[in-house]
Amino acid sequence: MPVRQPSRPSAGRTATRPYHHGDLRRVLIEAALQLAAEGAEVSVREAARRAAVSPGAPFRHFPTRDALMAAVAEEAQRRFRAEIEAALAEVRTAGPLARFRAFGLAYLCWAMCNPAHFEIISTGRYFAHGSSPELTRDNAELIALTEQMLADAAAQGLVRAADIKRIQIAGRALVYGFARMNLDGHLPRWGIAPHEIEQMAEAVLDLFIVGIAKT
Repeated sequence: MPVRQPSRPSAGRTATRPYHHGDLRRVLIEAALQLAAEGAEVSVREAARRAAVSPGAPFRHFPTRDALMAAVAEEAQRRFRAEIEAALAEVRTAGPLARFRAFGLAYLCWAMCNPAHFEIISTGRYFAHGSSPELTRDNAELIALTEQMLADAAAQGLVRAADIKRIQIAGRALVYGFARMNLDGHLPRWGIAPHEIEQMAEAVLDLFIVGIAKT
């Protein structure tokens, strides 16, 4: 694919680097993510500046900030889902509660390793989540996946069928809450050193799994 050469900058302007037309959308998404990770204000024009392209170039891909942030969130969600699927593939032959645990641990690890992605897909700070059909569909599929795991566990007598919805919500509250405590810097207040966070996450999740098991 031919490379677009930047026009000669006028006086006082900074020359832009050449970019591949097919890459511009991806580059802008990565630039917006970087801005969010830095806690900076995200805008289409600022993403263009960070990507070193002309201010008007991004608008054919993202006419508004919401459109840009929806694309960023969708990309973050795809990466999150890939992490979940990879974790579940490793326990494909394990029991349903082991798979449920693997799902939760993958959520925690991904959120703690990718705080900017997590912030974007889990809060309404950057855009209205309901405006993205892809995110809505993907979240529904992940909820259905955990429901199926717990239904399998109930069929094996491991949990009570009547508790499935409550277990789903409690589990989500646990992993989301722990991830937010880490992101917001609360864990040191509880005496948890940085090198202990992953171990504590596993321990808390294991305690939850023991607690939901039917006795």
